[in-house]
This record gives sequence, C-alpha cells and structure tokens, in this order.
Amino acid sequence: MQKQQRKKLLMVIPNLGLGGAQRAFHDHSVELQKRYDVTEAVFNLDEPNIYPSGNPLENMEVAGGGNTLDKASNFWKRVRRLRALKQKTQADVCISHLEGADYVNLLSKDKEKIILLIQGSKVHDRNISGPLGWLRKQVMMPALYRRADRIVTVSRDIMPEIIDAFGVEAGKVLTIHNSFEVERVWGQAQEPLPADMQAVYDVAPTLVTSARLAVQKNQAPLLQIFADLLKRRPAKLVFVGDGELRDELTGKARTLGLRVYEVWKQEPLTPDYDVYFMGLQQNPFKFIRPADLFVFPSGWEGFPLALGEAMICGAAVVTTDCPTGPREMLSPTTATPTNPIRTAEWAEYGVLMPMLTEADTLQADEKVWTDTIEQLLTDPAERQRLGQLARRRMEDFTHKKIFQRWVELIEQVLVE
Repeated sequence: MQKQQRKKLLMVIPNLGLGGAQRAFHDHSVELQKRYDVTEAVFNLDEPNIYPSGNPLENMEVAGGGNTLDKASNFWKRVRRLRALKQKTQADVCISHLEGADYVNLLSKDKEKIILLIQGSKVHDRNISGPLGWLRKQVMMPALYRRADRIVTVSRDIMPEIIDAFGVEAGKVLTIHNSFEVERVWGQAQEPLPADMQAVYDVAPTLVTSARLAVQKNQAPLLQIFADLLKRRPAKLVFVGDGELRDELTGKARTLGLRVYEVWKQEPLTPDYDVYFMGLQQNPFKFIRPADLFVFPSGWEGFPLALGEAMICGAAVVTTDCPTGPREMLSPTTATPTNPIRTAEWAEYGVLMPMLTEADTLQADEKVWTDTIEQLLTDPAERQRLGQLARRRMEDFTHKKIFQRWVELIEQVLVE
C-alpha cells in the first residue's frame, strides 16, 4: 500500500532576526515539520536568521523601507512573488506570522488554505497609530481578514477584536496559545551565574525583568518604582535585554539618582550598583531563576513568551494586567475586568498589577507596585509558593500539547 503523501505547508514572516514572533515562527516550523513538509518564506534577509529551523528557507528578496511609492511597489512585488512561491512549493496551507505577511498571504491566495496567526492585540497596540494606523485598522484588516480560512489568536482576549472590530465570522476564529520548551528552559535555568553576578544577587533581594528595551515593554515606570523601593529597603534591579530605548532608560535611571551598570561599557561588575543593564544574554534564564521576583511592566502583549519563561524558571511573577495575555496565564478562570484594576490582585499563579500607562493614575499605580514588591520581598514563603505554582502552570503550554491543537486545526481546514 502506498504511503500517504505528506501535505505541504508554506510559512511566511516578513523578516527574521530577534523577537518573540520570530521565535514562535521557528517553533512552528520545527514542530509542524514532524507531520508536514514545511517551507519557510521571508520577504528579505536584512536581519540574520537567529533561530534557524533546518527547514528550507525561501528569500523573496524584496526590500522594505523607502518612500510611499517604493513601499507600494514592493508590497505588490511581494504579493506576486509569494503567489509564485505557493505554486512552486505546491502549498496546501499557507500560514502567515505578523500583519505584513498576513496581507501578502491573503492577496496572493489561490487554491491553498490560509491561516493567519495573530500574536498581539491590534486594538491596544500603540504602534498602530496615525493615518497609516487608521488605514490598517479601519480598512485593510476588515477588508482582508475575512478572506482567511482561519485566524488563530494567541490569546482569548484578542478574539473579540478580530470578530467585533474587523467583522470576521466567529466560526473562523480560535485561540491556540503560544507554546514553550519547558524542559529546555528549566534545564538552562540551572546554569550558575558567573561569580561576579552572583555577588550582586547575594548582597540584596534582586528583581529581574527580561524583554526588549522598547515602548511596548514600558520599563520607564519600573525605574521610578524601584527608586521609591530603595528609600524603604535595599534591593537590586536587573534588566536582561536590549533595544532602541537603551539610552533613554539608562539616562532616566541616572536622573533618579540610581547607580547604573551597563554591560556594553565593559566596566568591572561589582555589587556597588543599583540597576544592572545586562544586554542580550544567550541564557537569560540563569538570571531569572535565582531572582527574588520577576517584574513585567508591559503596556500591551499577546501571550508573552518572557513572562511564561520566567514562570517556567519558578519565579514569583508580578505583571501588569495587560488587556491580553498575563491574566490568562496567571488567573485563567477569571474574565478580563471591564475597568483596569487599580490594586494588586493575588491570582492563582502570580500577582496581577495595575497598568502603568495612564498619566492621571500613574503616581498611585506606581505606589501600588512599590507596596506590593516590598510586601513580597519580606515574605519568602509566599514567593516560593507562587514560584512553584507558576512552574506547574506552564506544563499546560508544552510543545506537545499546543501543537496537537495545531495539527487538529490544519487537518480540519484541509478537508473543508
């Protein structure tokens, strides 16, 4: 009896490089290849392929940037080249990651099934602004997203955006959360810190945050919170990550009177600083596991990888109650509140906190954060309890469990 031919998947993302979407793209490529023939496609290779999967990679070689005319020309060139690539690979299903790839995927549709993966809130994303943001949310998404065979959101709270704001049929939209390499992360978290960094952790309770230094991650208020905390008790704050706000954040820290260590300046690492900017780390988890708290002040999220990985490390986590993501992870049986929370909420798997984005309430919200962090730092038993529960929670998001749902979806779409 002839062996059944494997179906062909084409996966599209605008660019590679460093980022949560690119990491998820890699995971999807690796896991789905176990059942399907997977080809990856990218608009260009301006950024290096930091997360290679080993699967075939097609570069459409269409640049980004330029003036309005250049962008329009490049957009339609991408549509034509993706359509040709779909024919070349004989794709049965084309899955796109990130908005730019979604548009091109939909406009190049032929006989293949199309699945979009929405990895973040569209309504709450402050980067979608101005005339172009209006065009995207009011015209392009409503007009194009309805053409998809399925739209997968990484958070349950993104689903109403797709259905209500963009008019997509409810039956086409479902949630499949991000997945995590639980065993790998936990294993890497056991690696000891270098002696000079361990000395920092040994002298005072340590808070760690891990994320890009970017507007979305909203780290600036965390510096004010930490400065207020230092007036009450000793502590250290460690940033793992880098980004476009590096100079702004280090400058703000110094303005607040904080002693700042910057790894890129190659200064001797000693316990004499207050705030430590450690840049990108090949193994961020070894910084998180021994910390007293993981703090996550993001302004908006999808289903945050950094928060989930901190939970795998067994960290007690304190996070903003973003419109999507953290509540599902820390308090899955509760609904998103109609009004933003203004007090700390001790959830089942961590602590949900007020957002730090509203100018009118910022001072009061920062005080709630400072009070809550101080309370947790004086209660090691509670930190241990929350950390153990957080680690247990992340067993719900292993690759095996999450990608079984992806296979079920793909098989369903293929027979429709």
